[in-house]
Amino acid sequence: MLFNSFSFILLFLPITLIVYFSLNNFNKERFADIFIIAMSLFFYSRFGINVMLIMCASVVVNYLFSMLMEHFNKEAQLKTLKIAGVVANLAFLFYFKYYDFFVGSAVKALGMNYESAGIIMPVGISFYTFQQMSFIIDRGRKQAKHYSFADYALYVTFFPKLIEGPISFHEEIISQFKDKANRVFNRDNFQKGLILFVLGLSKKVLLADNLNLIVTYGFKYTHYLDTLSVIAVMLSYTFQIYFDFSGYCDMASGIALMMNIKLPMNFNSPYKAATVKELWQRWHMTLSRFFVKYVYIPLGGSRKGKIRTIINVLIVFILSGLWHGAGWTYICWGLMQGLLVVWDDIGIVEVNGSSKGKYLFRQKPLIKVPRFIGQIFTFSFFVISLFFFGAKDMEYAISMFKRLFYFTYPGFFVRCASTLDIAENYILSQAITMVAPGMTDALYIGTMVILLIICFIVNSRKNAYEIAMTQKPTKKMAIGLSVLFIWSFISLSQVSTFIYFQF
Repeated sequence: MLFNSFSFILLFLPITLIVYFSLNNFNKERFADIFIIAMSLFFYSRFGINVMLIMCASVVVNYLFSMLMEHFNKEAQLKTLKIAGVVANLAFLFYFKYYDFFVGSAVKALGMNYESAGIIMPVGISFYTFQQMSFIIDRGRKQAKHYSFADYALYVTFFPKLIEGPISFHEEIISQFKDKANRVFNRDNFQKGLILFVLGLSKKVLLADNLNLIVTYGFKYTHYLDTLSVIAVMLSYTFQIYFDFSGYCDMASGIALMMNIKLPMNFNSPYKAATVKELWQRWHMTLSRFFVKYVYIPLGGSRKGKIRTIINVLIVFILSGLWHGAGWTYICWGLMQGLLVVWDDIGIVEVNGSSKGKYLFRQKPLIKVPRFIGQIFTFSFFVISLFFFGAKDMEYAISMFKRLFYFTYPGFFVRCASTLDIAENYILSQAITMVAPGMTDALYIGTMVILLIICFIVNSRKNAYEIAMTQKPTKKMAIGLSVLFIWSFISLSQVSTFIYFQF
């Protein structure tokens, strides 16, 4: 089941909210929790009964580790169980997500043919596995208590964050469900949650899904692209992946807030960043904090010398790339991000307004540049890095990069634009076809340009979270949100899945 579907908006969400608050109203809090768990399992089962059972098995196994830690709680015993729990989670993730990649790569390196094992990867496996792994590590560190099975299952399976995050920690979710004040319907929270949901839905349906038409065509015909079409495809992909993922997170946060649960913020306008390091402090923030807490700091962080700091940063970003997908393109993408962050840390160039005096090898930067220059370079570097993130293999990624400098007649630019044969253009395209058939291409090119301009404008304004949390609702705002919702709702006939489901 998708957030951007008729069944979710018209049936699942209203029924869930009504029954949940009704049960709490009659002081049936435990039944309310069990109801949310049941609805979350039903929600997840719509992707397949098998993937739901796999996720349930993961929940049970991790809970058993927590039970063992409750009974065997000496320092050495906790350490052993913690390691065993982490290994079990990594093995689980490896089998379903990385087996084909690593085994296939090893077999091919030996010059032999490899036939895929055909293992189906459960939706959102990286998200709920990382959440449970964080719990097991905290239990081993005596930083988390043993919860009841219902509390733990509610934390892991809570449907708004189940399949695409944000990656939350146990205390962030369980403590909020324990607060009796959160069991009562809150009009202010519901209003803010509704704003977040509508804005997230419109980002997904009106922006990301339309950009997807250009992106899909561009990556399919990579070897035929020219410079203009590469630029168009990569700009479209850069905004698509952001509006797709942040749109989901906005909807997830909005749904949770309707239930008085505040999920951790996952995006904070990353394309406004003036350095790559700042971008990663704004992009997928909960994944970054996971790696900082459980990988970077245990490796020594910045406490063991400059060279070790660089190595630790690169390890974190390579793992981040691998987390996003099983392929050399993702590893390469992660390494590129790590090298760019290391470049920021060296201190050759400083962007006005960024942190000062915290460089690895210099006290003062060689060059200082205005913030807008830093933003242009950071955005450009990130766009280029996505050649590797979006391509199906290294050959396609390198080909796409080469095509950036392949100056030919821009025939494929027109073809990319013509994929925007969307419903909003129907009447105008029919009129142009009858009156001036030769102008149809101009209509599609104009649509592409306008769509990208809208993306830049939306990116430059307040993000959805800032709007929902800081702006007081007005009649003008209500009308605008109503138009966005109706427009998005009508466009649900073109419903598509979310990019990050594959992670």
